[in-house]
Amino acid sequence: MTDTDVAIIGGGLAGSTAAAMLGRAGVGTILIDPHPIYPPDLRCEKLDGGQLSILCKTGLADAILPATTFDGSTRDGKAWVARFGHLIDKRPGGQYGILYDDLVNAMRAAIPPSVPRMIAKAVGLTVGDDRQQVSLSNGTSISARLVVLAHGPSVALKDQVGIQRTVTSPCHSITAAFDIKPAHAGAFDFAALTYYPERTPDRMAYLTLFPIRTSMRANLMVYRTMDDPWLRDIRRDPGRSLFALMPNLRRLTGDIEVVGPIKIRPADLYVSKGHRQAGIVLVGDAFASSCPAAGNGTGKVFNDVERLCNIHIPNWFMSSGMAADKIAQFYDDPVKWGYDEAAAAFAYQLRSMSIEEGFTWSLQRYLRFIARGAIGSARRLGMIAIADRVASEEWTQRLRSLGDRA
Repeated sequence: MTDTDVAIIGGGLAGSTAAAMLGRAGVGTILIDPHPIYPPDLRCEKLDGGQLSILCKTGLADAILPATTFDGSTRDGKAWVARFGHLIDKRPGGQYGILYDDLVNAMRAAIPPSVPRMIAKAVGLTVGDDRQQVSLSNGTSISARLVVLAHGPSVALKDQVGIQRTVTSPCHSITAAFDIKPAHAGAFDFAALTYYPERTPDRMAYLTLFPIRTSMRANLMVYRTMDDPWLRDIRRDPGRSLFALMPNLRRLTGDIEVVGPIKIRPADLYVSKGHRQAGIVLVGDAFASSCPAAGNGTGKVFNDVERLCNIHIPNWFMSSGMAADKIAQFYDDPVKWGYDEAAAAFAYQLRSMSIEEGFTWSLQRYLRFIARGAIGSARRLGMIAIADRVASEEWTQRLRSLGDRA
């Protein structure tokens, strides 16, 4: 039997971030995951300013940013936005591209040596008011004051302690990810591009192009079912399918070549029930999923872990026991609760804005197009250039002072 204060089950982004934070804070922690190196996985592939703001609060941004690829568009206004086939804005960007497995492995590298890593699968779990017991596939048993469940959508351990997963929107969205390059020599005219759908029947949220390493990465977000023939077509001839979906895209990209394999991932929306128990807390996708098209899943993970490790675990460990009323403080945290609610609401709003045909949604799409076009026109006339520059300089200064802020 190995004793520790915190046993983290799952070494993805949530679990690795928690292990790094707790280890740096001197809290006795063990990370349990069967993968010595996190394998390729289609999830988050870029970080935006809001997610970086939360990452800064974890004290780990300085360990992550060197592994990312900055889109280079903060000052030169080359993050293009196109809607209905028209280029409507060239705005400052400032996003950081990184494949999910690279992100997780960079976070794992930030875990201090004081945190043991058990390369095994958790197969048994018993929880209570005092100590929690975790059984591993290698025969090891771990006793901990607190178990952090961070193993994503898996249900095996949840079933053992009576936590249910309720799917609220099956196959809510589908992500198709691949690399592209110009068909002829040269580079794209943009540093990054977000392209919104031309027709609602295409059931598309948007296409986003952004740099990762030396490649231009494409994330295409659609609302379809996994038996839709379109998914078969895009696997067979991705370039043709892409331009069939967005006929006017070629005006901005020119002819393209799809490089490497296409990865496709459906995403269900689900929530946990019966999770308010003694001795165990759920974070990230273990608690509730998010929609990749909404782009707030990584922020949700960072928000969960930051609140848990900076606020709640230090408070919980000031007294004995780990009763359910202690654990409830995390789920009732207004910062966590507010982020979760906003993420869920936006997931449904974006889907309706993208595919619903009614007058109300058509009007909203038209008004959004007009508003963003007006912003783009103002930017071209220099009317908001000063605000862009101030925002850019402020964010640059924040990134330079990450170490102090941590």
